[in-house]
Amino acid sequence: MSQIENKAIFEEMPIPKAAKKLMIPTVLSSLVMVIYSLADTYFVGRLNDPLQNAAVTLAAPVMLSFNAVSNLFGVGSSSMMSRALGRKDFDTVKKSAAFGFYCALAGGLLISAVCLLFQTGMLKILGADAVTMESTAAYMKWTVICGAAPSILNVVMAYFVRSEGAAFHASIGTMSGCILNMILDPIFIMPWGLGMGAAGAGLATFLSNCTACCYFFILLYIKRGRTFISVKPKDFTWKKEIVAGICGVGVPASIQNLLNVTGMTILNNLMSGYGTEAVAAIGIAQKIYMIPMQIALGGTQGIMPLVGYSYSSKNYRRMDETIRFVRRLLIPSLAVVAAFGCMFAPGLIRIFIGNPEIIRYGTIFLRALSLCIVFLVIDFLGIGVFQSVGKGKISLVFAILRKIVFEIPATLILNGLFGIYGIAYGAFAAELMLAGISTMILTRMMKGLLENA
Repeated sequence: MSQIENKAIFEEMPIPKAAKKLMIPTVLSSLVMVIYSLADTYFVGRLNDPLQNAAVTLAAPVMLSFNAVSNLFGVGSSSMMSRALGRKDFDTVKKSAAFGFYCALAGGLLISAVCLLFQTGMLKILGADAVTMESTAAYMKWTVICGAAPSILNVVMAYFVRSEGAAFHASIGTMSGCILNMILDPIFIMPWGLGMGAAGAGLATFLSNCTACCYFFILLYIKRGRTFISVKPKDFTWKKEIVAGICGVGVPASIQNLLNVTGMTILNNLMSGYGTEAVAAIGIAQKIYMIPMQIALGGTQGIMPLVGYSYSSKNYRRMDETIRFVRRLLIPSLAVVAAFGCMFAPGLIRIFIGNPEIIRYGTIFLRALSLCIVFLVIDFLGIGVFQSVGKGKISLVFAILRKIVFEIPATLILNGLFGIYGIAYGAFAAELMLAGISTMILTRMMKGLLENA
């Protein structure tokens, strides 16, 4: 293959059209993922059993640990691949994909093994007690012990496909599993079906991720000879430049997610002190918040291949125009969403569960989270750009600032001062401060590139 598939997107297409072509499928797939996650919460919530909702919430940090592996080998490899495409270094593209694929597979199997061997201790660390232990373990059996590898590979392979500009196929692969999950959820969870509760939600998630992986394998087989993505064992290598290039971006991205796991674990333990209803409430609020969060994440991740390609080919003006376009598009849109979340928080929580105490707590959390949204998109855009151009150390600094310096201390201090109301606003304090730093560093970097163009 002598031509880069979708080359026009990277080099010729007007920025608004190219950015939308990459962003829209990515955002749509992200939204479908949120919807299927909300489907878990909705159908488990229909059981009107706080224990089942708490199980899904308590298992969330382990599910986030999947993102640590996905980001290490998905973000790291796709950034390396996009930059290599910009240099027309196609051998590096193949080797980066193979390295990322097999390391992601090994990472998923390792998480499953650790969870199987140390399940009881892990559940206690997550905040499960004698009341919530059994239901949490049942949910994690399918999502973690059986499902870690397909869950991780699903995300990693979507990153690979997106790195070549095929955002549509990446979104179809992701959405295929999500749609199946939404179909299976009520059948597995509800009493009129298999009546498995939270465990049924976990089984549906496992099967959906396996389906998505199958889609990507079939896609790569069909596109053989027309793609530089490789999962062939012969292309796997420990070549220093490959490992260093992937890990230089992937390790900071992975640490960022591990810090998210740490933050969520601390949050769940703090919430456990306020009762099962509070744990269930913050879980529901976080699931609703995932809708605008995934719009922000999908929009900023969608343009990463274009930013990385433009940077590597030294087309800095195209890179700058892309960043400015995304900023102008997402910030006003998400400001409207944030206002909606604040105004209608009680009704949104009530959709998922009728427990008055959970609705009261959930309203507090959702309003606080809604205030984060505009600042979150600024943070995601900065981090995405730094990852795209291989500046992993800067994104690592951001991760440390967000969790270690800002959010965790703010949450602990505010909890001591204002109780549960203080816990709710720890994330807002962190995102507000980080947005200012992100804007300053990104502006300075782009000014330097454009002056040297």
